[in-house]
Amino acid sequence: MKDRLRGFQIIILILIAFFGGYYFGLNKISLDWKNYKPALSISSKEPPPSLSNLDFSNFWTVWQSLESNYYDKSKLDPSKMLNSAISGLVQSIGDPYTIYLPPVSNNDFKQGLAGQFQGIGAELGIKDKKIIVIAPLDSSPAQKAGIKAGDTVLKVDGASIEGWTLSQAVSKIRGAKGTVVTLSILHKDSKTPQDIKIIRDVIVVKSIDGFIKKVKDIENIKLSSLLKSHENDEIIYLKLSQFGDNTNKDWLALVNNLNLKVANNPNFKGIILDVRNNPGGYLTDAAFIASEFLKEGTPVVIQESGQAERSILKASRRGLFVNTPIVILINKGSASASEIVSGALRDNGRAKLVGETSFGKGTIQEARDLGNGAGLHITIAKWLTPNGTWINGKGLVPDISVSLDQKDQPRDSQLEKAIEELVK
Repeated sequence: MKDRLRGFQIIILILIAFFGGYYFGLNKISLDWKNYKPALSISSKEPPPSLSNLDFSNFWTVWQSLESNYYDKSKLDPSKMLNSAISGLVQSIGDPYTIYLPPVSNNDFKQGLAGQFQGIGAELGIKDKKIIVIAPLDSSPAQKAGIKAGDTVLKVDGASIEGWTLSQAVSKIRGAKGTVVTLSILHKDSKTPQDIKIIRDVIVVKSIDGFIKKVKDIENIKLSSLLKSHENDEIIYLKLSQFGDNTNKDWLALVNNLNLKVANNPNFKGIILDVRNNPGGYLTDAAFIASEFLKEGTPVVIQESGQAERSILKASRRGLFVNTPIVILINKGSASASEIVSGALRDNGRAKLVGETSFGKGTIQEARDLGNGAGLHITIAKWLTPNGTWINGKGLVPDISVSLDQKDQPRDSQLEKAIEELVK
C-alpha cells in the first residue's frame, strides 16, 4: 500500500511538472477505467526537485474515497476528473487568461484563429470574475440575436455559470450548426436579464476587409456640412476583425491592391482603420500590422516580464502608409492585439482614436500544446504602449469620444466622426 501511494504521488508530481513546462513532451500518462477503478501506467519516473517535498496524499485519498464510496459510479469519469484537477490547479493562480484547455476547447480555440468554427460567433472573456462578451463577430448569429460587447452571460440553457472558467463557458456555448443555445444576458446598461435564443452556425471570420470610396458613396453615414464640402474626397476604410492565422497574408493582399488605387490620387485623404469588436490574437501580427504605418525601428509595444525586464518590439518592415493620415476606430470590444496597434500608433503621433474606451487587456499569453489535444495558455508578461502605459483593466481612452445613436442604429456616427477628422 505504501508503494502504491508513493507511486500515485509521483504521478501527480509528473502531471504538475508537465503542465508547468518541465519535461515538456516527455511524460505520458494513460488512464484505463475498468470496473470504475483507475489503472495508471507511468513512463516518466522523477518529478522536478522543486516539487519533491509536496504531499499529495490528500489528493489521492479523495480520489480513492470517491471511487469507493460515491453512490453513482457512472459519474466517475477519470478523464473528466483529471482535466478538472488540472483546471483547478491553473485556476488557483487567479489569472483569467492563464487557462488549461481540454482537447475539445483547445481545438475550438485553434479553429477560431484559423478563421472558421461552429458556434454563435462571440468572443468571450472574464472581467470582475464574470463571463462577459468582448465582442460579437460581424454578421454572426450572436450579433443578429442582439448580443453586444460588454454583455454579461449569467446562464447557459438555464444553468447558472457562476464560478465557471472561461473554457467551460466556451465549450457549453459552442456547438454544431443548427442547434440552439439559450443565454441569459445582462446588457451593460440594463438591470434586468434577458433570455436570448441563438441558433448556432458555421462562423467564417474574415480577418480583413476594406475599400476605397468617395465620401458621398460610403454607406451608413450622414453627410454633415463638413462632409458635404468634401464629398468627392476619397478614403481607404480597413476593417480588421481579428489577428489570426491568415491575417498577415490577407492584409498584404488587400492593402497592396488599395495602394495602387491611391498612388498619385490628389483626392485621397487618408485611412480609417476600424478595430471595433476586434478581440485580438497574435502579438506578432499586431506588430506586423502596426509596421504598415510606422517607420522601421519605431517602437510598437513594450513587453515586461515578472522580473521587470523589458524588451521592445519594433516595426520591422517597410510599410506602405508610413506618412498617410490615419484615424482608428475603437470600442469596448477592441482588446489585446487591437489595443496594441491603436496604442502604438497614437503614442508615436501617427493616429487619433475615435469611438469608445477599449476593453483593457494588457497581458501576453503563450500557447502550448500538451499532447493528446490539450493546451495551456500561460500569461508570460504584460505589455505597455510605447510611452510606458499599462492599459490593463482600464483600456485606451479615445481622443474623441463618440457613442453610437441607439435610436438610429443603421447610422454609424463613429465612422462619420472619423471621416471628418481625416478630411478637415
